[in-house]
Amino acid sequence: MLRLGLCCLFHEAPIKFRTTTARHLATLKEGERERKISSLCLSNALALQQAILFCHHNKIGAFRVNSRILPLKTHPDMGYSVSELPEGNQIIRSFKDCGFNAKKHNIRLTFHPDQFTLLSSPDPAITARSLDELNYQCQVAGWIGADVINIHGGGAYGDKNQALQRVERNINALDKDLRKLLTIENDDRVYTPVDLLPLCLRTGVPLVYDLHHHRCLPDNLSAEEATAAALRTWNREPLFHLSSPKDGWNSGQPHKHHDYIDTNDFPEFWRELDLTVEIEAKAKELAVIRLYNELKF
Repeated sequence: MLRLGLCCLFHEAPIKFRTTTARHLATLKEGERERKISSLCLSNALALQQAILFCHHNKIGAFRVNSRILPLKTHPDMGYSVSELPEGNQIIRSFKDCGFNAKKHNIRLTFHPDQFTLLSSPDPAITARSLDELNYQCQVAGWIGADVINIHGGGAYGDKNQALQRVERNINALDKDLRKLLTIENDDRVYTPVDLLPLCLRTGVPLVYDLHHHRCLPDNLSAEEATAAALRTWNREPLFHLSSPKDGWNSGQPHKHHDYIDTNDFPEFWRELDLTVEIEAKAKELAVIRLYNELKF
């Protein structure tokens, strides 16, 4: 079964995930600060519940959860433990209810941490902050039943091989619950599928194949070959990414995402796969629904 996935936010549907800033929280007294964070977390759990139901009613098979679902969770000054918030138990129960409904309606849930989450950096402080972020998302993934936490390779820092060795060492040191969720994605600037596939095979971390990135940063693999190689890295339903270039493939700037997906960019041979394809398009749910209808699933 092929399913299409929606990423994080909505374009028109009245489903909003709330956030705040550390600067604003710093203006509040301690008790007010905790109540504010608690309210935001509970609101976002309820918004995730709405998102799951929206996906169910619109034949969208997967939803990528926003990395800031718990706002400022790992901030060095404003971070917190959910269980110690005023409504902590209710927040956790609400997220577990999301997991129950996602399973009930067969909606796959995933995470994709922000770009500052890196396992390749030579700076130990960046690595430590990244691990904090990954562990937080692993905790929420456990509540909601998400089965993917997807990262990029990051920078090359002047030596791609050395950077990938750092990634591998950091992966091998991860807690087993986090490691079994972790995936890695080829990008459009540094790491191609050919760069990452050996790492995936050595560590058991699956490759999230991003076809748009591969078209922007090609290697010696065709899309068919990269698809087949990526599929072999998975021990659960594979997850791929798809987008279309904002100004076309010949614009000189194909990296930017279009509002929608050009069906010519969707490989015909993907139709027969058991696969989740997350749609990275600016029009969000409108793009996923349009593509679903155009592909006539």
